[in-house]
Amino acid sequence: MLASMAPADHRPMIPRRTVLRASLASALLVPAAAALQACGTPGNGGPPTSTGLVANRPRLTHGVASGDPRTDGALVWARSDSPARMIVETSATESFSNPVRINGPQLTPASDGTGQVRVTGLEPGQTVHYRVTLEGEDGATSEPAVGVFNSVPAQPKDIKFVWSGDVVGQGWGINRQDGMAIFGAMADRRPDFFVHSGDAIYADGPVPETQRQNDGGMYANVTAPAKDHVAQTLDDFRGNYAYNLTDEHYRRFNATVPQLIQWDDHEVVNNWFPGESLAGQNRKGYTETGADKLAGYAYQAWREWQPIEPSEAVDGRLHRKIAYGPLLDVFVLDMRSYKNPNPQAWSQSDDAGVLGREQTQWLIDGLKNSTAVWKVVANDLPISIVVPDAATDPVGGPKSMEAVAQGENGRPLGREIAFSRIFSEAKEVRNIVYLTADVHYTAAISYHPEQAGFTDFTPFWEFVSGPLNAGAFPQSPLDGTFGARYEFVHAPEDKDTSPAQGFQHFGEVTIDSDSQAMTVNLCDASGKSLYSKELSPV
Repeated sequence: MLASMAPADHRPMIPRRTVLRASLASALLVPAAAALQACGTPGNGGPPTSTGLVANRPRLTHGVASGDPRTDGALVWARSDSPARMIVETSATESFSNPVRINGPQLTPASDGTGQVRVTGLEPGQTVHYRVTLEGEDGATSEPAVGVFNSVPAQPKDIKFVWSGDVVGQGWGINRQDGMAIFGAMADRRPDFFVHSGDAIYADGPVPETQRQNDGGMYANVTAPAKDHVAQTLDDFRGNYAYNLTDEHYRRFNATVPQLIQWDDHEVVNNWFPGESLAGQNRKGYTETGADKLAGYAYQAWREWQPIEPSEAVDGRLHRKIAYGPLLDVFVLDMRSYKNPNPQAWSQSDDAGVLGREQTQWLIDGLKNSTAVWKVVANDLPISIVVPDAATDPVGGPKSMEAVAQGENGRPLGREIAFSRIFSEAKEVRNIVYLTADVHYTAAISYHPEQAGFTDFTPFWEFVSGPLNAGAFPQSPLDGTFGARYEFVHAPEDKDTSPAQGFQHFGEVTIDSDSQAMTVNLCDASGKSLYSKELSPV
């Protein structure tokens, strides 16, 4: 059903003009080719210095970003084009009266010029303005770039956040005319944070100069050397992130919305799993066939170019809980690093599945021990949508599967076994909601034990969003093992529908501090609500 969105948010926000004036003037309107060079690669400004970086005044090349907020602060990210120290100043005012200065790390070629500062010591529930500058080896300083985030509230407070995934997929790159405007639409909602459900890049998806749409129209891409081939080296993967951040809308979004980052498959290669060999799969453009080697490069680039500190994760990689005050805990899953092989989707005894045993137990314990009213599980792969993996189908065997389900509606098989345990052991925990992306359409799915092959769980909802800027696809069937039922779907009839033809989506979640009700809106690229569901806490 259609519904109006949440009331207007009157919290302070950096005006769009301020963000562009402070950050773009310094470095963001550089030519695409220059912006996409790896940090240690000589540019057009003369020979590299002895450290392998371009000399002269340091520049912030791709704006600023923040992530993983806490009650006392957040992570702040930036990138320099030359060796420099990252300096962060924070203030309660946009004019930066009485700023607090933090001397951050030295940004070097080892991290592609990227770096982060964990801002601490702030008050809970505050709007925090931050300003990043760089100090070069000779003392020269960069132009500043500014951003804003809200520290996590310690007391009940209205919450708004957005989620989605899938950026620059299927050859649909940054539109030459409009850019990736959906990021501007999300920024305009003024959310407290963004859950990035993965596929932040498509390392396996080159971007041509033009691409024909299903309706016969022509889509014109911004192009770059890093996107004319598949990524097989560390600099290739880095270049994919750099390409995406040449988009003005994306940079403005990053500067104004803290992020909780996941990864999925396209950060490496389509449908990959640990230990996989790409040999014999007809992967166009690949000479490196070891998925683990590609994943090593991919993970390094991912952690360099995202506002995340892996050492703060449970396993020092990715999965973690973000406690967002007394109303909300967000459990960010890693459904890739411990994933079992896709051909094992039909196993009758696999309790490790897509999460691995330790992460499965961590999630169960976390849900059971949570004191927050709402428990949101950010699962980058959907639970019951059937997602095949034709590239690894065994000869003469049942179909290989990419996600959790396999289309057999009876008792749990393969990766469903671990999820059946999660659902069963946490069945006394109320107010659990799952948020995902991956399938390139938006949907609301309800789960009913009385209609399921496996019945030992409490009813719940899963909401699907995306893509942000990628090909959109028709809806896929649901597996009935957990009694899944579509309540709403917005998807095209044709495969690989261009972003210019619609069907790009993000989701918005609000929690009212008085009623404690959660409202989920599934939105199109303009921010229009296509479907709304209000959930009352139990």
